[in-house]
Order: sequence, then C-alpha cells, then structure tokens
Amino acid sequence: MTAEESLAYLYSLQQFGIKLGLDNIRSLLRRLGNPQAGLRCVHVAGTNGKGSVSVLLAEMLGHAGYRVGLYTSPHLHCFTERIRINGKPLDRELLPLLVEEVRTAAADISATFFEATTALALLAFHRAGVEVVVLETGMGGRLDATNVVEPVLCLITPVSLDHREHLGATLEVIAGEKAGIIKPGVPVASGSQEPDAMAVIGAAAARHGAPLWQADADYQWGGDHSSMWFRAGALELAGLRCALPGAHQLANYAQALAGAVLLNRSGLPVPLTAMRQAGATARWPGRLEWWGNPPVVLLDGAHNAAGATALARYLSDEVRRPVRLVAGLSGQRCPEEVFGPLEDSACGLMSLYAAPVPEGVGVPADALAGWAERRGLQARVFAAPEEAFTAASTDRKNDEIVVVAGSLYLVAAIRNLLCAETVWSLSVGGEDHQVYCEEC
Repeated sequence: MTAEESLAYLYSLQQFGIKLGLDNIRSLLRRLGNPQAGLRCVHVAGTNGKGSVSVLLAEMLGHAGYRVGLYTSPHLHCFTERIRINGKPLDRELLPLLVEEVRTAAADISATFFEATTALALLAFHRAGVEVVVLETGMGGRLDATNVVEPVLCLITPVSLDHREHLGATLEVIAGEKAGIIKPGVPVASGSQEPDAMAVIGAAAARHGAPLWQADADYQWGGDHSSMWFRAGALELAGLRCALPGAHQLANYAQALAGAVLLNRSGLPVPLTAMRQAGATARWPGRLEWWGNPPVVLLDGAHNAAGATALARYLSDEVRRPVRLVAGLSGQRCPEEVFGPLEDSACGLMSLYAAPVPEGVGVPADALAGWAERRGLQARVFAAPEEAFTAASTDRKNDEIVVVAGSLYLVAAIRNLLCAETVWSLSVGGEDHQVYCEEC
C-alpha cells in the first residue's frame, strides 16, 4: 500500500462508528504480539485539557533525554500528527508497513477507526524503541481502546459534561468512566474537579490503593505566564514560563509538573531543568493560537461548555476587544450549552458566522445561527468554514478580532488557509515571537 491507500483503509473503518469496549483492541494487540506490554505509559483521561497536559508532560520527558512517544487525537492537518516520536509526527514512509500489519491482524475483527489507530500507535512506539509513552484517551476511559496498557502514572484532567450520548448523563457517571483508567497501586494526579467528580475519582483511587494527588490540595500554583510558581510538598519552583496562552494552561502546566514529580518518586527521573524548559517550549496548535502580525485571528478548539468558559475568560481578562465569532460544532452538542459562556461573559461577542464542520456529523449551522439570534446577536449562515471566515475577516473593523471556535475540524480548515502565510505571531509574557508553521 501507499501512504494514501493506508489512510483510505483507516478512514474506511469509520463505518463501524464508535464502539466502547476492550474486546476488539485486546484481540487486535494479541495478534500483533502485544506491543504495549513492554512500554512504560502515562495514561491521560479527562474532558478538557488532556491534550495540553499530555503535550506538556511529553515535552518534559523529551527535555529529560527520554525517547518519547505521544498519542493524541484528533489531528489538525495530518493523520500522522496523532502519533509522535520525540515531537515529530510518524514518518509517512513507515505508515504503509504498519497499517498493513494492523489490517492483517484485524481481518475478522471489525475494528473501529480509533481501535485500529490505537493499535497502530502502540506498534509504532514499540518498533521505535520508545522509552516512555504519553497516551491520551479518545473518549471516556474505562472502555476506551487505550485502556489496555499498564501505566506507571495516571492523570485525570478536569471532568465536565460532554459526549453524554456515549458516557452518561451526569457528571458522576462521566467521572466514573474517566476514573476507569486507574490501576492498582499506580499514582494518580487529578486536575481541579467539581466536588461530585472528585468524590468519584477519590473513591476509585481508594478502591485500587492508588496514591492520589489533588489539585489545590497536594499541589498548588499561581502567578502568570511569565512568572509562574509551583509547589508540591517540599518542592517549590518559581519563575516558570508558560508559552500556552490562557489561565487554564497554567493549571494544565501545574498538573503536568505534578505528574513529573510523581514519576520522579516512581523511579523515572525528570530533572527540574526539564520541568522548567517544557513550559517555555511546548506548543499546542489550534488552542488559543493567534495568527497575523499584529495578531487579529484567534483559533481555539473550544467544543464544549468548559472549553468555551476558558475561552470567554481569556477574551474577557486578556484580550478585551470586540469579537466576530466563526463557529461550528461536531456531534450532537447543544449550541446554548457550548457557547452560552461566551454570550454570558464580557468577552465582546458581537456577531456569529455559522458554518458546518467539514468532517463527520455536526450541528446544523442554522441551529447555531438560531441560538445567536435568540440572544440578540447578528448571525449569518454559510455553506463552508472558509466562506464564514472570509466574511468575518472582511467585516472586521480595526479594533475587532476574528475568533474561530468549536470543532477542531473547523479550526483545522481555517488553519489551512492561514498556513499559506507561513508565519504567525505569538505573544508570551509580553514578548512577541515569530514562529513558522512546521505542520504544512
């Protein structure tokens, strides 16, 4: 197979939809020789922030000198972004060989896209001799295809209501699914949680005899992006820099630091210098990512209420400019629930440019526009994300910004347009940095 044929095969598996459960992935991995068996894995679950925490911890491990595998989803532009080794996407030349092995092993299994991709990632990490893998769950945790590893550390980022059609209707039920990654005796670092979610996570950790660190109790942080401090027990770090914008990214950085401290205690050394460096060097495209010189376009994959709340806080506290919002949502999400935090805040939302998501099932653009109009906002409907973005950019006045938010597929479509300019501007700690797009 060529790389294109390999990808065509993987995407054809989307016909099997989403199937939560471990039977398929266990059978598939067994036929591949159980490549996960020899991997030291950090398993990351949660609703929001799990990708950022994964990236930050992988960055620390890389600075510590380890050969690191990172598995995240979805991708922005290229499938191979999901499977990174030492920060680089999987070599496309290796893709056909690995996919062919997975396809042969899955001949009579009816594996889903995510199951096959997870098996592919674990096989790739095994073949590459990766020393540590940071593995992000796809959905949930207990029945997620990634939950076949025996981790050395578990991280659970803040849990909120999302994917209720698959994970359950209440916060407690969803937290139980996320806590399903906890293993006997394996340390757990939790991000800030609602009390009901924390009770569920705490009970799961106690049942498994898993040492649990809780945000704000067992580790703390404060400061700003140019001078953050972190404290866990006797360890204190000051003067940390975080390149990822938004107050929520300080919390994500702190949780990754807590994970690094727990890894140290488990016999996997992560020097303090590596912890410091990671905050300044980590990048996570499509999440509060500014484009333009000066920056006038903000991309953010805020696709649920918790993500939109973080976006609204950032716009209200740090941007304070009128906002033209280009939006699109995947799945069966409710526009009122997702974008309500933007409308309820002082973030400057003034008009909506609604578009369908370019991949998969999405919320009709008419439904997004209807929500906006009921709130007294100007709203227009477009047939494609690119058309919506062009209109918003054309309408933008000098003091306004264009925010692209919702589905990461929508963000990727607009980022493709912007990548043609090759350079974007990022402000970190009051300093402007020019960064060339390496994804294209």
